[in-house]
Amino acid sequence: MIRRYFVRSQTKPLPPATAAELPSFDLQGGRPVELRLDGTAKQALETGRTRLLVAAVSFALAFSLIGWRLIDLGLMTDRHEPSIARDLSSGGLETGRADIVDRNGIVLATTLPTASLYANPRHVRDPEAAAAQLATVLPQASAAQLGAKLASERSFVWLQRNLTPRQHDAVNRLGIPGLYFQRERRRFYPHGALTPHVVGFTGVDNQGLAGIEQSFDDVLRASVKPLPLSLDIRIQHILSEELARSIDTFSAIGGAGVVMDVTTGEIVAMASLPSYDPAKPAAAAAEARFNRASLGAYEMGSIFKIFTTAMALNEGVVTLRDGYDTRQPIRISRFTIRDFKPKNRWLSIPEIFMYSSNIGTVHMAMDAGTPAQQTFLKRLGLLQPANIELPEVGQPIVPSPWREINTMTISYGYGLAVSPLQVAGAVASLVNGGTAVRPTLLKRDPAKVAKGPRIISEETSETIRRLMRLVVAKGSGRKANAEGYLVGGKTGTADKLAGRRYARNARISSFVAGFPMDKPRYVVFVTIDEPKPTKETHGYATGGWVAAPAVNNIVTRVAPLVGIAPRDNGNAMIEQLLVEINKSAEGRQLASN
Repeated sequence: MIRRYFVRSQTKPLPPATAAELPSFDLQGGRPVELRLDGTAKQALETGRTRLLVAAVSFALAFSLIGWRLIDLGLMTDRHEPSIARDLSSGGLETGRADIVDRNGIVLATTLPTASLYANPRHVRDPEAAAAQLATVLPQASAAQLGAKLASERSFVWLQRNLTPRQHDAVNRLGIPGLYFQRERRRFYPHGALTPHVVGFTGVDNQGLAGIEQSFDDVLRASVKPLPLSLDIRIQHILSEELARSIDTFSAIGGAGVVMDVTTGEIVAMASLPSYDPAKPAAAAAEARFNRASLGAYEMGSIFKIFTTAMALNEGVVTLRDGYDTRQPIRISRFTIRDFKPKNRWLSIPEIFMYSSNIGTVHMAMDAGTPAQQTFLKRLGLLQPANIELPEVGQPIVPSPWREINTMTISYGYGLAVSPLQVAGAVASLVNGGTAVRPTLLKRDPAKVAKGPRIISEETSETIRRLMRLVVAKGSGRKANAEGYLVGGKTGTADKLAGRRYARNARISSFVAGFPMDKPRYVVFVTIDEPKPTKETHGYATGGWVAAPAVNNIVTRVAPLVGIAPRDNGNAMIEQLLVEINKSAEGRQLASN
């Protein structure tokens, strides 16, 4: 190989050895001469040239890739940029815990990736200054708390778990040495305080600690497929809103409600107020976390007359033309049983139910007997905890021993405490044709739901529906009469126990309803805890004044959503009952003559 060089004259002569090795250079004239390299020198030059070429190609390729990625990110974001929203919708985001959704697929609980901040205090140069800076972007932590952590001798301390994206970016911009981020997952509840008593919540490590989150913790951890609940978030919103309105109107301390499908047992709405934010359960009061709908046990008052009347009719103890003399209070031991608004006459069975006579109901229960009462209530699921997919389920308060006085008082709703969920399930079993239905919070296919064991006959079920319609059309439940939707129901008012005595001005006011009563689809139960009378209610705070109007509003708002059109068939359902009442009165008059 030949290379040409220009060699200038040198001020310092070359050593003899060097001059001898370069015989072809003209050291005086500066003329180009030919230089021939052979052997080791030639090989070294070729290696250097090859390495230089490889490095140049590598740098060119790297810069080409970087340039293409910059163009890709800048111009083609929609096609390639990672998107949490898109990954959630396509199921492509690995969250480690399945979503919980309502019956229509609306997300009730989901998991998103977050960043948690920790520090190695040994790498933090100025703990006090770092803490002051961090406190400006982490409002939940004080500078003193952060400073104590950053000044510790440990090599690892958590500063804050599950930062928001804004906090993550703000901490990053501070550029404080010794701070690091750990990628984690956090559970989010888009509807906040609307569903916490059903959905529940998780801890910082995404372990279910309450509600469905706890009951199905293993299932949610093992699956990526959403868990569909029976809840309809639209109906849940209506129920919660009407409960809150009643609590506010009557200055109550709380309330609960249930809306249940009478055929499948699906709970389409279940609310307990006051409520709380499932994202911050530790900040909620114990009263707010308490699930009044499934965990609370209350004496329900006259609502229990539905069960006593159904038992007596089904067992053949009475017929609609029978009745009892309600003029005299019932005295047993040191107790006296009276009617709230006495009629002071003989009442037929429909009248006893319509006017909510304690005396007449006690006579029916005593004629049926204590064993029959116990058996019937047990079959309705009122003597054992509700069988529902929640860990927060209350134990009913059952008398032991069950004496004669207990049989009497339980007949009209005192002496046996149950949950609102149990009442809704029991009433659904009576109005759906008479077959037992088990409440559930999981979405069911109606075609695959088998009928439960028979509780009462279809004929008795139809009679109970007509009696409940009579209460709303002519009795104490008229404020629940949502026009066009054939609402039937029963009021219930019970004084609360205060120690060993009943309080005078503290009560539970409730109303249970079904609609439409010619072919029921839903049961609605509302209970308000310690309502106060108002001027508009003329000093009353009973179930008919407090809870019945809320049920009216709920039915009126829910019916169109579920495809139930209003009808105008007046009192067709109760015409036969009115005939029976007249015949009973005539028969009684003839007998007395």
